[in-house]
Amino acid sequence: MTEFLNRRAFLARSAALGCSLAASPLVTPVSFAAAPWENRLVVIILRGAADGMDILRPYGDRDFAGLRPGAGRGIDATGAQDLDGLFALHPALAPLMPLYTRGQLGFVHAVSTPYRDKRSHFDGQDLLEAGTVDLASGAGRDGWLNRMLQHVPGIEAETAYAIGHDEMLLMKGTAQVADWSPDVGLRLSPQAVRLAEMVMHDDPLFRDAFAEAMLLSGGDAQGGLAARPMRMQDMVGDMTGNMGGNAMMGGMEPMAAMAAPEGGHTAAEINKAKRNQPHHKVAAFAGKKLRGDTRIAAFSLNGWDTHQGQDRSMGQALGRLSDTILTLRDSMGGPAWQKTTIVAMTEFGRTARWNGSGGTDHGTAGAMLLAGGALNGGRVLGDWPGLSESDLYARRDLMPTRDVRAHAAWLMRGLFGLDRAVLERAVFPGLEMGRDPGLLL
Repeated sequence: MTEFLNRRAFLARSAALGCSLAASPLVTPVSFAAAPWENRLVVIILRGAADGMDILRPYGDRDFAGLRPGAGRGIDATGAQDLDGLFALHPALAPLMPLYTRGQLGFVHAVSTPYRDKRSHFDGQDLLEAGTVDLASGAGRDGWLNRMLQHVPGIEAETAYAIGHDEMLLMKGTAQVADWSPDVGLRLSPQAVRLAEMVMHDDPLFRDAFAEAMLLSGGDAQGGLAARPMRMQDMVGDMTGNMGGNAMMGGMEPMAAMAAPEGGHTAAEINKAKRNQPHHKVAAFAGKKLRGDTRIAAFSLNGWDTHQGQDRSMGQALGRLSDTILTLRDSMGGPAWQKTTIVAMTEFGRTARWNGSGGTDHGTAGAMLLAGGALNGGRVLGDWPGLSESDLYARRDLMPTRDVRAHAAWLMRGLFGLDRAVLERAVFPGLEMGRDPGLLL
């Protein structure tokens, strides 16, 4: 075992490891692609099923307070910031309010992929990144962002740092891309890897135990970047020690870099600690590349699987997202930012009601966040379905009213001039884009 992780302490807790591997703090690559246009697109996958009803609280809906006592008390009591009389922004996203005021931040609520009912992180993320109607129609072969690049002439791979273990499914395909990921400072032994493969699965009861095991290594299991989800066939398909091609347990984030600075530090020390956070490094690097020839960037953030204690963990995750967006803006500079659109997407939403542990469970519809100088923002888009029991999906989840893929397609049509038929048949097979939501200036 590595010197950073005490074997006895790890094994003592290993029987309880089971938090979603798809939301775990393993290394994800950042994928880039250069292209023959000036507009930029950044896609951020929020792994773990981000709660759209917490990101963007529908406090103006009369049924919200009954579903979530406390969160529905009103904007003055919670610190959330009113956007339009119906929705309020989570307090942790307050640093982004100036962007909203300038029209450089917006949201789409009550959206989802075609995925329904089974609520698996693994399948949900595969479907989100494949951009297909179902898992049988292409998931695992290529991703929608790569298929988009396949229809643009003159694509060249950007020179990057080949440090990551694997590429995102979102960017997987025949179009040229290059991968980069942060330095890996913590490695598990093969024995620990095989153990983790066997015991990690979607079970909220085991979530804290996994987090505790990560804390033993000196950091925060909720922080930083997320890996591509490991498929079950990779976990159990080769018990002789030969891991499948998608396995990514070989490296983890430097855990010390994930920990929040303790109280009493100076502002300079706190800012230095922030700059050492993995998400901050990724955003700064991506911004620098986008300032040059790079036109597409895609990466993941985790910490969104909020089965319990959501008030604390959601604030931390949204703080990282806020810092990521602002770091991207500052790193790429004004001219590039004015030609940039950022879209943050998640595999599915969460239950409309709090559960008994102060969290939410896997749901259906959620929200997408949009940012950038090219955005026609300062709005909350979407057809709000309401929160009465009869309005909920399966009487438990926010009802999806539009396909999240449609908004991604309209972004690419506006940014890159792709034909609608190409988007509906090749990039997102089976999609009906519907009306133009006017996402861009």
